[in-house]
Amino acid sequence: MQIIDLSQILYDSMPVYPGDPEVIIKEIHTLDKEGWNLRNITFTTHIGTHVNVPYHMVKNGKRLDAYSLDNFFGETEIYKDGVQFSKDKGIIFRDQNIDKNIIEKMIKNQPKFIGLSEEFEFDIEIEKSLLRNGIISYENLINTEKLPNFFIFYGIPLNIKESDGSPVRAFAQIG
Repeated sequence: MQIIDLSQILYDSMPVYPGDPEVIIKEIHTLDKEGWNLRNITFTTHIGTHVNVPYHMVKNGKRLDAYSLDNFFGETEIYKDGVQFSKDKGIIFRDQNIDKNIIEKMIKNQPKFIGLSEEFEFDIEIEKSLLRNGIISYENLINTEKLPNFFIFYGIPLNIKESDGSPVRAFAQIG
């Protein structure tokens, strides 16, 4: 079995979406002074590799804590023309962005979740359409060029009450 890490590293003052608050990761206790290390972190729910749920862009949309863990992992396929969308399978967009033709097919036959390589950025209207239709989406996945066509994807969010999304530790299990 092989594991491929798909998560960006979070760090102090990392780049953020224009207009979002700065990431702050600050050491507040040390082994020398208090006898333990402890950091305080401040960042948004959509920093680094993260998951979006409907509440992010849909009034009264489903919130993160309303999902069970099994919504955030499963059999996954790399998107290629002609791929069949299925509620039992996730789709990762490694080699291209999502356009209006693809979104129409996704809405008709909804995948379990979709993911987007860090090489691409969601068009806001496409992202809203996904979320309006209850499709969970991941952004900023790294190392997607290392993925085979089929694998098991895990993108487990923090259990944040009533949240619109969460940073995730995403990875693929191969074999």
